[in-house]
Amino acid sequence: MSRWLTEPVPRGRVAAFRTLVYLFIVGDLLIFTPWVRSRVDVSGDLYQPLFVGRVLPLPTPTPALVNVIFWALLLLALLAATGRAPRLLGWTVFALYLEWMIVAMSYGKVDHDRFALLVALAVLPTAGRARHGDQTRSEAGGWALRVTQIAVICTYFLAAWAKFRFGGLDWAIGSVLAKAIIRRGTELADLIAQVPHLLLVAQFGILAFELLSPLVFVLPDRWRLATVGFFYSFHLVTIATITISFAPHLVAMASFLPLEKIRPLVALRGLLARRSGHGRPGAAAPAATPADGRPEEVPAGQPPGGP
Repeated sequence: MSRWLTEPVPRGRVAAFRTLVYLFIVGDLLIFTPWVRSRVDVSGDLYQPLFVGRVLPLPTPTPALVNVIFWALLLLALLAATGRAPRLLGWTVFALYLEWMIVAMSYGKVDHDRFALLVALAVLPTAGRARHGDQTRSEAGGWALRVTQIAVICTYFLAAWAKFRFGGLDWAIGSVLAKAIIRRGTELADLIAQVPHLLLVAQFGILAFELLSPLVFVLPDRWRLATVGFFYSFHLVTIATITISFAPHLVAMASFLPLEKIRPLVALRGLLARRSGHGRPGAAAPAATPADGRPEEVPAGQPPGGP
């Protein structure tokens, strides 16, 4: 089990995933959850903190406190995306974003699409330093990605458990999707709803998909990637029909992907290197690393990089 939990992955994959996660935090503050800043304008009596907010305990949010968190998180997430000070910045971003989520979810509605992202923020600082394009394999990085993957799959499996716990079999044979389409459906959803019994079949399919999701860990690599692709397509259909994005969850699910091979993220390596000073003229280029992750052997008396 420990070998599976710490299966080494290229450090470049960790660096790409880290950049993706922290840049999403910036996008989340500006696009998905900017409303948190206005929510604290309501009476403090409406603030009912989540369990973690009661245990710590955390203060009732004020506009000043939330604005400090917003601007600090915005700046520090941008810095963390460069890979600098991964532990110091990583733990700080995690603590600030956790408080941001506690404030957001303590007024009645709790979104479960944030769980895996929060886990990713909690474990990424433990992966240590990692550079884009580095093929050296890391057990610490493998553990961070594996724990995030487990959180992603737990989100699916526990969602099915919650359906049975609160709705029983009625969830599958009821009108759950029909109600969702009435509330927030698109034109595509309206077309789908006209097909007899299709929504019932979809509800049984969703339950089966969520209950069987842990099997992704026992599949061969090729089939695992195909299954993760199916996960993404499921959410694409969800967005296209009932406009639920699950964006934070989709970012965390990238922990399954070989991100170090995706060209836009590889290109980002050069940009980040120039910003951090490694791309200045005359700066030493990083030593090449073979695809198997082992350092290249250099004959005695010959400088690295060849004659």
